[in-house]
Amino acid sequence: MSAEDLEKYETEMELKLYREYRDVVGLFTYVIETERRFYLTNDYEMQVHSVQGEVFFEVSMADAWVWDMYRPARFVKQVRVLTFKDVNIEELNRSELDLPEDSGFGGGRNA
Repeated sequence: MSAEDLEKYETEMELKLYREYRDVVGLFTYVIETERRFYLTNDYEMQVHSVQGEVFFEVSMADAWVWDMYRPARFVKQVRVLTFKDVNIEELNRSELDLPEDSGFGGGRNA
């Protein structure tokens, strides 16, 4: 496989992932971003832990969707993330979920 073939494959996978995100984002209330992954969920719990002066975060989610183009199944029943890095949690604004038909990713819904 050439470098060009690999780049084309990754671009197609990213487009497929974006389209899936666009289709499912309206089902969720929260966006949770860690240093490694981006999640959509309706239910989460975050705890801050301190052990020997080190602070880390534990985020648990139920029925989540994971932004990861290398996963064969992006819907997961339970997720538990432990991280020393920042965790960003945002509640989705329903009016912001109305994505334009042409978002710049391939020219519209049927592209």
